[in-house]
Amino acid sequence: MEFFTISLLNGISYGLLLFMLSAGLTLIFSMMGVLNFAHASFYMLGAYFAYSVTELLGFWPALILAPIGVAVLGALFERYCLRRVHAFGHVPELLITFGLSFIVLEMVQLVWGTSSVDYRVPAALSGPLFTLYGTQFPLYRGFMMGVAIVMLLALWLLLTRTRIGLVIQAALTHPETVEALGHNVPRILMGVFGGGAALAGLAGVIGGNAFVTEPGMAATVGSVIFVVVVVGGMGSLAGAFLASLLIGTIQTFAVGIDTSLLSMLSALGWEIGPQAPGYALWKLKVSQVAPVLPYVFLVLMLIFRPKGLLGTREE
Repeated sequence: MEFFTISLLNGISYGLLLFMLSAGLTLIFSMMGVLNFAHASFYMLGAYFAYSVTELLGFWPALILAPIGVAVLGALFERYCLRRVHAFGHVPELLITFGLSFIVLEMVQLVWGTSSVDYRVPAALSGPLFTLYGTQFPLYRGFMMGVAIVMLLALWLLLTRTRIGLVIQAALTHPETVEALGHNVPRILMGVFGGGAALAGLAGVIGGNAFVTEPGMAATVGSVIFVVVVVGGMGSLAGAFLASLLIGTIQTFAVGIDTSLLSMLSALGWEIGPQAPGYALWKLKVSQVAPVLPYVFLVLMLIFRPKGLLGTREE
């Protein structure tokens, strides 16, 4: 029971961090139809910006200023780069965002170096939140969960209960009508892209000190957030939330299971001999295959439900 409860809490906290990352990517795709390959790079920039601001002003100003800085960069990129290739289709959009990810990586290494930086959890959030079965659950993980839930509620209220949200959604489906009503559609789309980048930057502020802030952090999470978006359903914010929790929980449980697949099958009464195909794979421990589980989940989802858990788009 102790393993189940602690792993569940850790899995939910990790899943909510994945949601913070994937929410911006989902927002940009659902509103603009753009798959942003540089999204994880904005996450990395958020962590590095927060590190620099924390050195000067402390963590709490960094929590606000770093996402704003990432949002400004994202908006400028959409205005002066992405908008110029938008009319040529999805392939140029993918290529230009892919190129941006390499530029950001090189700039980060030039400014902050090639090794990790000393970006730590603030002292006010470094203690335990509670103790369960003799195991302390970190206060900072609880803070991560709270920020992710507040962000989800704020996005939902913004998009469904405010005039700004209605204008943004109308600009996607009926841009000519929105322009006729006096709204600047290109500026709206620039704001959407900047807002999506800000969400990634916020995830970087929160996740950068919980894990490691180093130049390879974007590559570490980049593929996983695309798995989350596809499994949840392209463009579905609720689907991304559900997929994040599922993938985060499954992967966390798998990491904690130090038993081979062969032993688990034997306990169920299924015996696999050395002559069986793929016998070496069955001898692997569950914790060893944990990193590939999200991609296995992705393949199964594409086979049996290509639209994702809550996806509605036809593309």
